[in-house]
Amino acid sequence: QVQLVESGGGLVQPGGSLRLSCAASGSIFSIYAMGWYRQAPGKQRELVAVITSSGRTNYADSVKGRFTISRDNAKNTVYLQMNSLKPEDTAVYYCNADRVAGAYWGQGTQVTVSS
Repeated sequence: QVQLVESGGGLVQPGGSLRLSCAASGSIFSIYAMGWYRQAPGKQRELVAVITSSGRTNYADSVKGRFTISRDNAKNTVYLQMNSLKPEDTAVYYCNADRVAGAYWGQGTQVTVSS
């Protein structure tokens, strides 16, 4: 089993920054990739960024150059640094962990970009 806890969401003005954190616990050594997804009201959940166990990263085109995913192996934590935030980034952001045995999700953290 894997447990994921997100934090760092909140209200920020357009052009501002936030850093999201996702702490993993449980059977963490079986995880081969972790990522951040987001879901806006009335929209499907979409991939934002992924980082593999080897450190390889991928991003949605809409966030390239603005968001950065990273990890701290000692803390079993992944981060999403979000810069130059736009109102269209407003969503609930979810942490995801993938294993051969299945996928796990955090509870989500709200990010609101508004003046």
